[in-house]
Amino acid sequence: MKPLRKSRLRALAAGSAVVSGALLLTACGSSDSSGPSGGSSTAAAPTTTAASGVKCGKAAHVSGSGSTAQEFAMKFWIKNYMRACPGTRISYEGNGSGAGQTDFLEGRTAFAGSDSALSDAQITQSKSVCSNSGRAVHLPMVGGPIAIGYNVPGLRKLVLDASTLAKIFDSRITKWNDPAIAKLNPGAKLPSTSIRASHRSDSSGTTDNFTSYLSAAAPSAWPHGHSKDWKAKGGQSAKGSSGLVDQVKKTTDAIGYVELSYAIARGIPTVAIDTGATTPVDASVFTASKAISTAKIVGTGDDLVLKLDYATKTPGAYPIDMVTYEIVCDKGNKPATWPATKAFLTYIAGVKGQQDLSFQGYATLPAAIVNQVRSKINSLS
Repeated sequence: MKPLRKSRLRALAAGSAVVSGALLLTACGSSDSSGPSGGSSTAAAPTTTAASGVKCGKAAHVSGSGSTAQEFAMKFWIKNYMRACPGTRISYEGNGSGAGQTDFLEGRTAFAGSDSALSDAQITQSKSVCSNSGRAVHLPMVGGPIAIGYNVPGLRKLVLDASTLAKIFDSRITKWNDPAIAKLNPGAKLPSTSIRASHRSDSSGTTDNFTSYLSAAAPSAWPHGHSKDWKAKGGQSAKGSSGLVDQVKKTTDAIGYVELSYAIARGIPTVAIDTGATTPVDASVFTASKAISTAKIVGTGDDLVLKLDYATKTPGAYPIDMVTYEIVCDKGNKPATWPATKAFLTYIAGVKGQQDLSFQGYATLPAAIVNQVRSKINSLS
């Protein structure tokens, strides 16, 4: 496998300032209101096929919001889709998975991006915005590693395990030269300075997946379970992935969890994880792909919710990963925007949409799952 090219790293770094807010690319064409609710969309949707092979739905303004983890991917997708389909306007606001779920469930957006699945109560709530007795469903679209970035001058390599990470983020290991850290890093010159752990202040799927890892891999050391909202006490907080990575970048002796693409963009070193396998595993799209390849579908019916093995000990498999879902109604999506929304989803799940995502810092989803996503999109109305 080829490493990330320097030009791509420069592009990611330049893009980090762009993706910190809403992503919006516009083109000439009509603009309709968006939202998941509304009447039946049984009428045939006029479509055109661009020269690039991308199928374009009826011109509309499609809005989505949610996961900051997929902002780099959304920037990539929107740019390419809008170039192929200039009659449609796509906007995406990276306001966090929790906020994206709320926007969708209150009818403000055509789709939500989320790094964690809706709860049973939220699925029930979705029936009020999904018409024709429909409900929200999850379409896994991208995967990726959650990197543990740190800023300790002179420390170029760092190994940690689940138990040690749990105690660091629960304010029970507070010094960089703590014996537990020293044991995992023999010969390293660890400073006696205080650890400044950083977590997300907003409701975040990244937090949900990171705490799912701590809960699964070190249950005796992490008493807080998993949640989109931070439950442990102490530490610093920052809003969004861009806010957290900037906080780690500017704070000496800081450590925080953030999607790999953000760590790459800001030039922050990342922790290798001791999973109990032969050697510690670095965060990369390839090691994350190896771990995600064992994901199982646990959603009921045609709902494609995945279960990851956070406690994996497979050699070369990075355990702190997540999958980002696009959440839509299974039937009765809003007629004014659904043809364009479906066309966009078809593109991002297709070969053209999925290609080159590894250079954006994303891991490959198993082919069998991607094929099911494509089939499910075709069946949505």
